[in-house]
Order: sequence, then structure tokens, then C-alpha cells
Amino acid sequence: MASLNTPVVFIIFNRPDLTQIVFEAIQQAQPKQLFVIADGARNEAELILCQQSRSVIERVDWDCEVFCNYSEVNLGSRKRVSSGIDWVFEQVPEAIILEDDCLPHPSFFNYCQELLSYYRDDNRIWCISGDNFQDGQWRGDGSYYFSNYNHCWGWATWRRCWQKYDRKYSNWLKFSDGNYLKGILDSELEIQYWREIFENLYNLICESKYPNWDYTWTFTCWQNHGLTTLPNVNLVSNLGCRSDGTNITKESKFANLPVGDIGQIHHPSFIARDHLADEYTFNNNFGGEALREANTFSGKLHSHLSKTKRRIIRLFIDPIGLYSSVRKKFSPNS
Repeated sequence: MASLNTPVVFIIFNRPDLTQIVFEAIQQAQPKQLFVIADGARNEAELILCQQSRSVIERVDWDCEVFCNYSEVNLGSRKRVSSGIDWVFEQVPEAIILEDDCLPHPSFFNYCQELLSYYRDDNRIWCISGDNFQDGQWRGDGSYYFSNYNHCWGWATWRRCWQKYDRKYSNWLKFSDGNYLKGILDSELEIQYWREIFENLYNLICESKYPNWDYTWTFTCWQNHGLTTLPNVNLVSNLGCRSDGTNITKESKFANLPVGDIGQIHHPSFIARDHLADEYTFNNNFGGEALREANTFSGKLHSHLSKTKRRIIRLFIDPIGLYSSVRKKFSPNS
């Protein structure tokens, strides 16, 4: 493996066992700079777990500058992740980002480093992701392909992109009124799905409630027509879909996926989004196929969308009970 000169960001919290597993993968890669972001405990019992997770970082035994950004109060995953990444990009122009439950294949690091360099000055590319959810389907003629979907279970980006992170959805009304999603997405169903999600997140912001960080990153990329590179071999396995998870607390078909070696990187012949791959992602990752079966744009669809939104709020926005206060807003009859 080539020397890892790219800074690595490690986001940890209260799961020392997973922190240790992912740390060992980082230890094998031996980055020259390691930035560690940690949230504070929510209660006394959790304080011990947070301290144990942080103690893992003390085991750095290679030539490495370690920078720690530890919160002594609990900010919540959404605010902690975004504010931590802000801190990182105040200091470095590009970075590889891993959370404590995202276990990378060793070749993930070289893949990210090579593509960060290759597309450093290409404003069309906004995110390098290590995830593949295509169920063995090879896309394009390279080691990776281009997508709208910026999966973030192991990823990388540049300061030039993150500095435009639209945490307040400040452009949403103009974006929605101008129907700009039509120029980004492939079907009316997909447009309606994402329009309603972003509308709900925007409303939460207006109510001074902090939504998830990753959908906000998706919206940021889309309003700038930013593409993501996705490998044709899955490079990251999510180990954290269990009861002590923050967002996903039960089994997921996307959890614990096998990983492979991407090998020598072969760049695609041209830069163009793979529409078939994105259609497959929408159908299988976001329930597009099930929505079509529920009769597109019928009352059944509206009901299914409402249930989907409630699931999103429970899983990604509201692990601590905010959902109950806004539930009526998303009912099928609203």
C-alpha cells in the first residue's frame, strides 16, 4: 500500500469495541495525521464508555500527528459530526472520513487518496465514497463510477466542497420553486420522494430543530451538481447496526456487507453519472420499487411516503423523541 499522506478523520462516541476494530484498520494504514472527533456523554453510565472509546486513541504507535476535538457535553450526532468536520477543514484541504462503526478494507485508503488527488481541481466531483450497494453489478469501464448518491459509510472530500455545506437549507425555497430537482433526478417519483424529505428537513430547521447531517450533505452536493465516485467493489462494512446504535438500532440488509480489494485504480473513460446505477440505488436503498408497487401518485403512495418520512425521522432525525412533537404534520391526511 502506498504511503498514506492524506489526513484521516475518525469520528467516535460510546462504543469502544467498535472503535478498537476500526482503529486497528487505521493503524494498519498508518496515516501521518489523524483527526479524532468525539461527542460527550448523555448520562453518567455513558461517560465510562466515552472515556474507554477515547482511550483507544492513546494507542497510536506509529509516526503520526494526532489532533483531538472532544466535546464535554453531548451535541448529538448531527451537530457533532458537522461541527467536527468544520474543525478539520479549518486545518487541512482534504481528508478521509470514518465513523467508529465503518470498517474499511485496506485498499479503501489508497482508493480515497488517489481519487482525492486525481479530482482535486475538478469541481464536478464532490465526494469519494467507499460504499457499493449494487449487488455485484459492475458499472462502467473503470474501478469506480459516478453517482448522485454520496453514501457516507467511509468517504472523503475536499475543503472546497465542505465549505459550502448548507446546514440551514438556505437555498431550499429557491431550489424547490425552480424545480431544480428535475434536472438532477430521473423520475417524478424520485423527485417527489426527495422534495418531501428536504421540505420536512427545512421545516425542522425553521422550527430551530437540528436535522441529520448526511441528508444535508446530499442536498449541498445536489444544489451544486456535485458527483460522487462509488467503487465497483464494496470497500466499507458497517458494523454498527445494533441496539446501541445512534441512527440504525436494528439489523439492516446493508449492514456487515463483505468487502473486497479494489486493486490498481483504473479510471473511467469519461465523467458521466450512471443513471442505471442511481435508479437501482433509489429502488433498493430508498424504497422506490415498493413505492411504485403502491400505485404511483395514488393515495396509497401518499400513505407510503408518509410512513417513509416517519421512519426517516425516527432513524435519522429523532433518536431522542423529537418525532412525537411533529408527528401530526406528516400524517397521510395532512
